[in-house]
Amino acid sequence: MLLEPSFFLEQVLNSLQFSMLLFLLAIGLSVVFGLMDYLNLSHGTIYMFAAYMAFSVTQLTGSFWMALAFAPVAAALAGVLLYFLLLKRAGRQGHLAQVLLTVGVIYMGTDLLRIAYGDLPKGVAQPAALDGAVRVFGVLYPSYRLFIIGLGVIVIAALYLGLERTRLGALVRAGVDDRATAETLGIDIGKVFALVFAIGAYLAGIGGVVAAPIFGVYPGMDVSIIILVLIVVVVGGLGSLKGAVLGSLLIGFADTFGKILLPQFAMMMIYLVMALVLIFRPSGLMPARRFSAPG
Repeated sequence: MLLEPSFFLEQVLNSLQFSMLLFLLAIGLSVVFGLMDYLNLSHGTIYMFAAYMAFSVTQLTGSFWMALAFAPVAAALAGVLLYFLLLKRAGRQGHLAQVLLTVGVIYMGTDLLRIAYGDLPKGVAQPAALDGAVRVFGVLYPSYRLFIIGLGVIVIAALYLGLERTRLGALVRAGVDDRATAETLGIDIGKVFALVFAIGAYLAGIGGVVAAPIFGVYPGMDVSIIILVLIVVVVGGLGSLKGAVLGSLLIGFADTFGKILLPQFAMMMIYLVMALVLIFRPSGLMPARRFSAPG
């Protein structure tokens, strides 16, 4: 069945669609970890929060596009608030403290959303304009999933231009490459990090909104995705846009085709990819340069 061109193309498109969702979450986590050496496991909670916000907005307005405009902004604000109230305090306490704190945030976030919305899964309707299919090389493929692929490509292009062509991008690269020297030159890496954290939360919010019509909205959806996102970050390399893109594609394709070829060993395929990368490239495929660890 996989050898049939139409079926193979459909699975390639499914892989690309899932890869773009992983990328929207992975790039924020990767740059935050690379910039401040902060392991923020609660990044997935922001994704879940945005999905629930999308559900609320669509219930109130009936518009998916309003949800896509509002929910990521709410996610960014929640992320910045979370950073200043909790996460910043554990920034220099080591990875163990960071993991324990952010795992606590995961449980608190899940319980708060469960109290507000209940345990039952919620649905978010696809926009009417994308509630159809488009023929791609002779294969009918859902318009909404093509929209996710296109959105991911646009975000990649925007981030590339932002990181490579703007002053903020230069400051982020300087902080990732050598934070100590950047601070010596007068760059306030703390403010840069807060802004990058907000951008990462915003992109996670976009991921939560566009994922809601496909996967639904339910308590614990953050845990089901954050493991894959962490694998993407490890495979791609910390602090690297190119690494996040490559890692997302590898894991997205491994997950999709693993479920088809070896459904009972689908997760094993993903961990096998990670293991092979770590054996031959312990720092990931395309990590950002690091001259010194953050102090």
